[in-house]
Amino acid sequence: MSEEIDLTGDGGVIKTIVRHAKADAEAPTTDTPVVDVHYEGVLAETGEVFDTTHEDNTIFSFEIGKGSVIKSWDIALRTMKVGEVAKIKCKPDYGYGSAGSPPDIPPNATLIFEVELVACRPRKSSNLGSASEERTRLEELKKQREIAAATKEEEKKKREEAKAAAAARIQAKLGSKKVQGKGKGKAK
Repeated sequence: MSEEIDLTGDGGVIKTIVRHAKADAEAPTTDTPVVDVHYEGVLAETGEVFDTTHEDNTIFSFEIGKGSVIKSWDIALRTMKVGEVAKIKCKPDYGYGSAGSPPDIPPNATLIFEVELVACRPRKSSNLGSASEERTRLEELKKQREIAAATKEEEKKKREEAKAAAAARIQAKLGSKKVQGKGKGKAK
């Protein structure tokens, strides 16, 4: 896994890149501050998942720097590029603090998020078509995620089948050696 990057200098937000983006990938800017992410959040202490977009294959969107998400997300997503997947570990001061977010997040909880930056784009314009365009865009993103998930599942299934076939071949070889080995040295 990649090295840990201390984004705040005090260990409050640590980023570890799981999958690098392509070199020419877009990053959020002042012109494209709205980001679409796919994520899973777990409690560092227990490993318990408290929130995820994976179950229903949704995309979460927000504008960086507006305070609509926890501090660690505003900090970390600024450093990411489209296609990048990163683990973001955030101390309570950069998460939900001493209050937590009951019932799922206890007070003073350290959180770990695995976040994929799916897209970054400009703020919504005020034209009338923007709501339907946004819906269409989100549906397209959802389809892309479903295709990726199906492909991943198919690859996993093929790997499992290959493992099972290899295990069966090994078992068959071991079985044939046992049969061949019986009676050796017993002839009188």
